[in-house]
Amino acid sequence: MVHDKRPPPWWLEPLASQALAASDPAKGLSEVEAARRLASEGPNELRPKTRHSLLRQYLARFRNPLVLILLAASAVSAVMGELANFAIIATIVLISVTLDFVQEYRANASAERLRRSVSLRAQVWRDGVARQIPAGQIVKGDVVQVSAGDLIPADALVIQAQDLFVKQSLLTGETFPVEKRSAAVDLEADDLQEATNAVFMGSSVISGSARLLVTRTGADTFLGAIADSVSRPSEPTSFELGTRRFGLLIMRLTVLMVMFVLFVNLFEHKPWLESFLFAVALAVGLTPELLPMVVSVTLSRGAMRMARQHVIVKRLSAIQDLGSMDVLCTDKTGTLTEARIRLDRQVDPLGAPSTRVLELAYLNSFFETGLKSPLDEAILESRHVDTSGWTKLDEVPFDFERRRVSVLVEKGGKRWLVVKGAPDEILALCTHYQAEGQEAAVALDEVSTRAIRDQYQQLEQEGLRALGIAWREVPHDHSHAVVSDESALSLAGFAAFLDPPKQSAAVALALLGQAGVAIKVVTGDSDLVTRHVCGALGIEVKGVLLGREIAGMDDAALQARVQDINLFCRVNPAQKERVIRALKARGHVVGYLGDGINDAPSLHAADVGLSVDSAVDVAKEAADMILLRQDLNVLGEAVQEGRRTFGNIMKYILMGTSSNFGNMFSMAGAALFLPFLPMLPTQILLNNMLYDLSELPIPFDKVDAQDLQSPRVMDMNFLRNFMLVLGPISSAFDFLTFFVLLKVFHANEKLFQTGWFIESLCTQVLVIFIIRTRGRWWRSWPHPLLLATSLAVVATAIALPFTSLGHFLGFVPPPASFFGILAAMVLAYLLVAEGAKRAFYRWVARAA
Repeated sequence: MVHDKRPPPWWLEPLASQALAASDPAKGLSEVEAARRLASEGPNELRPKTRHSLLRQYLARFRNPLVLILLAASAVSAVMGELANFAIIATIVLISVTLDFVQEYRANASAERLRRSVSLRAQVWRDGVARQIPAGQIVKGDVVQVSAGDLIPADALVIQAQDLFVKQSLLTGETFPVEKRSAAVDLEADDLQEATNAVFMGSSVISGSARLLVTRTGADTFLGAIADSVSRPSEPTSFELGTRRFGLLIMRLTVLMVMFVLFVNLFEHKPWLESFLFAVALAVGLTPELLPMVVSVTLSRGAMRMARQHVIVKRLSAIQDLGSMDVLCTDKTGTLTEARIRLDRQVDPLGAPSTRVLELAYLNSFFETGLKSPLDEAILESRHVDTSGWTKLDEVPFDFERRRVSVLVEKGGKRWLVVKGAPDEILALCTHYQAEGQEAAVALDEVSTRAIRDQYQQLEQEGLRALGIAWREVPHDHSHAVVSDESALSLAGFAAFLDPPKQSAAVALALLGQAGVAIKVVTGDSDLVTRHVCGALGIEVKGVLLGREIAGMDDAALQARVQDINLFCRVNPAQKERVIRALKARGHVVGYLGDGINDAPSLHAADVGLSVDSAVDVAKEAADMILLRQDLNVLGEAVQEGRRTFGNIMKYILMGTSSNFGNMFSMAGAALFLPFLPMLPTQILLNNMLYDLSELPIPFDKVDAQDLQSPRVMDMNFLRNFMLVLGPISSAFDFLTFFVLLKVFHANEKLFQTGWFIESLCTQVLVIFIIRTRGRWWRSWPHPLLLATSLAVVATAIALPFTSLGHFLGFVPPPASFFGILAAMVLAYLLVAEGAKRAFYRWVARAA
């Protein structure tokens, strides 16, 4: 079944079949009928988002498996009387959940911004009288009058138009204004860009005027569909899915280990209550209770560093998603380009640069009256031409049928008619052409006409918008300009325009490519224009997919194509969103960079939405990050910051799933043969707390350069394999410690618990320096604070049995010889862990 299959769009239906009974295109609706329709259809407003209560939204954040595990651990700690442990875990969880809730609550403003992005009042015809009413009171069948400067208040058909040009780039991505007229369009014009007989809510009138028949209002409009897509709940991002899967992994391991310990202890008829408390303490030891805090602090530090780089982070977890991003989809207009039309070149009929073309075009635009078009503004801004000696005598204004404008000017007794317009129209009016530097014009023949036509078509093939420039001298007594004067002209050449690429874009995109981020351009503009921009930015076009082709594909077919395509053109907002979701379904972490209303659904659907400070409010609200500088190089710096953040978060996770897990596994194993508990519940919790304290400075640690070179995701297979390699090594040295304590020192219960407490804490903490880097540990020194904290925790573990607090906790001073053996075992453990780590990463590299 084709995903994008839908009925023909409403602008293809005949006017009589638009189900707008009782609407007279000349007089409009009656007030009675308009009131009835308003009561029946509702106001012309975008559908407000259905929101749950703030309390319900807040409580929904606790559905994460990792959060549930941590809350259970804190509750158990409270029951056991470990109030400090309970307070620490509960506080960390509440702060983390609250931060997430606040960020999401702020982001929900996007739909509200959309509701405020349309005109407040509009001129409608009711009972044959034009009147101003609030735009929210417009109904289907209303006849609306618009003119230059107005926002279109609803989706509508054009009944009458006078030189109507509409800017709809925020909806479609097209840079240039679009001409609208009342004539019916071709039956294949099923895309918004081709709907020249229709206008859409949120677009603006650049010039001209029109009478419109409203066909869609409120949530039924094109803009309303965008608002609905933005207000839908976001799908989990790559980072959120990773932490959720990690939480489920920890939950399964915890349940299995606790059930195993309980079964063994009860089978051996050990005290039930003591066994239960031991199992529960073991579960607390297995939970990575500091993970939310490590994540929050690391992300917050990343956000502050990115703010100094002029990047505002709205959703903290988006920093990690940005570091994992391997595909960046970007709109063209306003993100890769300046969203400002510029005169790129002016050429004579033979293609040579021409100053005469610029002079004539400048005179025409300078003396043209009325609202200047973006093309006129580009001509006037390109270079100053001295007009002090020229006098304007008359003008033939632009109209849609002629598609040109003429001005009659005089200087030094000579009068010229200067004409500017669509190239094909201008060429048809010319009988001669004059190349740059030629004294006399040359008569046009079939060969030269074909060559000149090829010349301006070549400009259009390069993605440029071309205007023809022509002129002729008129008699001195010719004081008025009329349409019939636009004949027997001499072609001067063509002015070519483009929306220039941003200066920083080429370098920024190249750096992202080198960092392992594939670039895909997803735009509503034409493939010719987009190819030209890609060429200017050094983006190799590997494949092009058009919106009409996407419309004929189901999701499976689109997923098969998106991998090898890097140019998606003439796509509407829904198709942009489908491209994003297809890439995510292929396992990619997708970022989207856009600045228009039409980009809002894609910004919402991507793993990380990026926008720029010059974007419309809707795009900025839907985005996760906003680039405050026009320099796109900040995007590359933000990606590096995301990878640093991810690297430090992974350090904590890797430590928790290797040495810490190994020690907890050893405790469970010891329960099989020991007649007493290998460590008291209180001692397990203290061990866990001291270990967590040693890892508090991880967010401040530096990350290896190797980890910044390519995107990484939270891979459960990688974590499981790492745990299976490093965890057993930790357990092996734990069992070696058991042997030494039982056979060498003939330890009783308290000495055994003391010796293993010290050994387990020393190995857990010191292995941090091994695991935190992929390379040799002595070549990558940790942050001084991490080093100091870790050594302080080791010193505390060694000194604790010699204190009164240690005696209270059930510890006894070990013999001096124990510490010599301990030092040898710890050193051996670290060497073996270093070798195993390097072998593991070599295996991972070969497997990749």
